[in-house]
Amino acid sequence: MANDKVYIHEFIDIIGHNRARYMHHMTANWCPVARAERDQLCLGVWGTVGSTGRWPEVVNMWELDGWDGLVGNFAHELGHASQQDPSLAAWWAVAASLRRGGVDRIVVPEPWTLSVDELIAAGVKGELYAHELVTVPVGQAGRFLTAVHDTAVAAHAELGLDLVGAYRVAMVNDSEAIVIWAIPDWPTWAVVEQAWGRAADGAGPLAAWRSATLELGADWRRSLLVDSALSPLRIGRQPEVSDRIPLDEIP
Repeated sequence: MANDKVYIHEFIDIIGHNRARYMHHMTANWCPVARAERDQLCLGVWGTVGSTGRWPEVVNMWELDGWDGLVGNFAHELGHASQQDPSLAAWWAVAASLRRGGVDRIVVPEPWTLSVDELIAAGVKGELYAHELVTVPVGQAGRFLTAVHDTAVAAHAELGLDLVGAYRVAMVNDSEAIVIWAIPDWPTWAVVEQAWGRAADGAGPLAAWRSATLELGADWRRSLLVDSALSPLRIGRQPEVSDRIPLDEIP
């Protein structure tokens, strides 16, 4: 079945040593509410590996039931004078003490990208993840994502990686995409990075994919992510109220 969901993708800037607390606040304290009130599912809550990207940072992804689901989400959140759901005032107050801001994107999956329920059912997960924020010439995001399907998926699978998802960024001029890969373990990541070195010489499993990206004028920033303790792909389900523990008990 084609994936007709729409996603909110977030880069979150964390204050000080609060990353673990923030991730628990998002998963155990927010996910059950979002699911009940907005039919919003969590795809993932990850911490960025600082040596490969911004730090301290968390990446969140939320799955909604298409554009109608996103509209309902925004109407629920912003249909108040405060532009904030009054029932979440206490939750927001805690969240504000843990983060300083961030950057969000609305992203649309390629039809062949699995939903979070399908990913869980398929057992897709990793000890770590590769997150690629891709820029292409205006109007070329679709061609790039087609090439991901036709060339990149098989090439990465040969190295032991599974595709989490390939997404076109909305509200830009068809010039940005996000691709996320699940990596089974750290040694496999090292093998992948070495394969990129061989690809520059036209050798190895990534050579054809590298050639395709050059032809498309694609550039990307790849960072590594590690999922939170209650991230759905890690635990094989959505977080529940019963998962909650006091934030001051989190190391």
